[in-house]
Amino acid sequence: MSVMPQFLSSDHWISHLFSSQAAREGGVIRRKVRDVERYVGRERFLDEMKRRGFPVVENAGQFVIFCNREPIRRVA
Repeated sequence: MSVMPQFLSSDHWISHLFSSQAAREGGVIRRKVRDVERYVGRERFLDEMKRRGFPVVENAGQFVIFCNREPIRRVA
C-alpha cells in the first residue's frame, strides 16, 4: 500500500484501504484498531464491511478483513 497523505477523509481512507492489491484480489488485509478508530471510527468501518459483505475479526489490537464473501472456519 502506498504512503498515505497527512489528511484523509473517512471516505478516502476507506477507498485507500480497498485499493491494495490484496483487497482487490479478494485476499486478507489487516489494520490496527486504533488507526481505524482514528480515521473513520469503528461504527462507520464495520458498517462499510457489512455493506460489502466482508467478514472482520478483531484480535490483539488488529482488525483482520477478509475481502471476499467466503465462509470462515476456525481450524485450530
